[in-house]
Amino acid sequence: MVADIPEPTHSAHRKVGDGGPFVVWLVWGALLCGGLLAGNLPLDDASGWSEWGRLGSSVLLVVAAWLFFLRGRATAASRYLLLIAIGMTLGALGDFFMAGRLQTLIKLPNPALGGIAAFGLGHAAYIAACLDAHKRAGLKSRAARWEALLIWQLIGLVGWYFIVYPTEVDRLQLLRWPALVYTLLLACTAGMAMSLAVQDRRFSLLTIGAALFLLSDLILAWGMFHGSFPYSREAVWIPYGGGQMLIVYATTTARAALCGTKQ
Repeated sequence: MVADIPEPTHSAHRKVGDGGPFVVWLVWGALLCGGLLAGNLPLDDASGWSEWGRLGSSVLLVVAAWLFFLRGRATAASRYLLLIAIGMTLGALGDFFMAGRLQTLIKLPNPALGGIAAFGLGHAAYIAACLDAHKRAGLKSRAARWEALLIWQLIGLVGWYFIVYPTEVDRLQLLRWPALVYTLLLACTAGMAMSLAVQDRRFSLLTIGAALFLLSDLILAWGMFHGSFPYSREAVWIPYGGGQMLIVYATTTARAALCGTKQ
């Protein structure tokens, strides 16, 4: 009877800690919600508590992204998972730039320039992940790709034209053209994700996440170029944090598509 007991397999060991990303997700939600709530409470240094809650939520998404990569590094989805993890890491770096927390290390005329650069590189990684997904999942429709890209480029261009382009504030004019490139890059991510989703619905969460990221960027741009408005922090961070979370956690369904699992 002893001989009939199977030896522990690699897959059995892999199940240990499978709940890690879920635990990270719970703590992420608590930090993001707590950070947003703290900013509206009559507390000493409420803005500081709020900022660290939000930044902490981004760091946790980095942790989740690398956990997903480590769990899938031996599969056909490894390159996709790696690129998503790199993109999320750069996104968190962008958050620290935007908060001015890296200004003492890297002097910039405007901290937003560092944020734009980090987020831009992050989205380049996301786009590379989408290209890898097209190849590995066998999604070869060029029409779907170019139509989705065109739709989202137009959305990004219209948003930039009405929100950013009209500014006459000298200190913000420095950001006008970098903001155009950045906005179109974000729109490209959404377009690439959508071109995957229209061919395989398992990429739908990725598309929603990329769209929310672009939405948060346009809301942030409105606050920067037209002045703050009530609950602007929440208006930016709910779609931004939610978008990044969906991009990271969409790897659970994307991995199945990349590894050839049937829908």
